[in-house]
Amino acid sequence: MVEVLIVEDDPMVAQLNKKYLQMLPGFNLVSVVSNGEQALHFIHDNHIDLLLLDVFMPKLNGLELLKYIRISYPKIDIIMVTAACNTNDIQTALRLGVIDYIVKPFTFQRFRTALISYQERVRLLSSSEILNQDQLDDRIFTKHVNPSTRLPKGIDSQTLQSVREVVANYQQDFSMSDIVELISLSRISVKKYLDYLEEQGEIESHLTYLPIGRPVKRYIYQK
Repeated sequence: MVEVLIVEDDPMVAQLNKKYLQMLPGFNLVSVVSNGEQALHFIHDNHIDLLLLDVFMPKLNGLELLKYIRISYPKIDIIMVTAACNTNDIQTALRLGVIDYIVKPFTFQRFRTALISYQERVRLLSSSEILNQDQLDDRIFTKHVNPSTRLPKGIDSQTLQSVREVVANYQQDFSMSDIVELISLSRISVKKYLDYLEEQGEIESHLTYLPIGRPVKRYIYQK
């Protein structure tokens, strides 16, 4: 479970962050604070894995807080959720090692992509001591690689990522019908993407035999 602290001075945005976060399995909202000073006090007394951090806040702004955290709490990961979109602020945040940068106003889909990508990164880095280039490219540095040069015909990189995110959220095995209910694709298309993920070793399948009818193919995500 990823322990999350929201640092946001706008109550409406803080509530939206909270609502979106609670829609995603695997994340636990520890608290919401409204400025950098409160965040520092809270971090000192509590275990935090991830900060959802604004820039424009009173007393101690987000970038100032980020500098403190990098020195005193280097294991805490940070995703910026902010209206600050000038290049200087963005460069400062990136140089200080933020995981992602979400600009307000944002959609749930963008928020979800950032959080699920982070979750996948944590899973990968905690599951193995040695990673190969394909694992790094597919799971961590996908934004810096052009997947279209490597994907087979008929497999779209963005759709593949959406399917990958959906299956990664399952805590138990699932069927193709389960995935069809959660994503806007036909059964034929979902099967194509599940077959590809199985070929890549990201999921495994097995047949479940029912008392009546044909056996059902079920999948399990390889965490």
